[in-house]
Amino acid sequence: MVSRRTDPEQGRSALASWATAPGAAGRPVLASAVRHTLELFAEEFPGGAVELRVPPYAAVQAIPGTRHTRGTPPAVVETDAATWLALVSGDLPWAEAVAGGRVHASGERSDLTEQLPMPGPRRVVRTAREQEQP
Repeated sequence: MVSRRTDPEQGRSALASWATAPGAAGRPVLASAVRHTLELFAEEFPGGAVELRVPPYAAVQAIPGTRHTRGTPPAVVETDAATWLALVSGDLPWAEAVAGGRVHASGERSDLTEQLPMPGPRRVVRTAREQEQP
């Protein structure tokens, strides 16, 4: 079970703020939205086979399989905040992010095509954008 460090409502609110103005989202909004979605990902896909890193905001371990306890994990996925939020919300397909060099994925089980986008964050983003339209 993932230990929540982000208040879910604060996380959803930050994700909605990012959705309506991605380029204007400041560090506090990005931090909260990234942490919230990484925690959701780790809850949805528990395990320790893959370490997801979105520096400088957070990292989680997820996906069932071999668990590491020291050193470099067997699989690592690393990206920036904007790319991660675009992936979880469905704004950016996994293959496109990898091909464009926006995601660095290495090791077994590091292909997250089947896990992304995530329904909850996708719904929050879609709702926020619909409510913003005149």
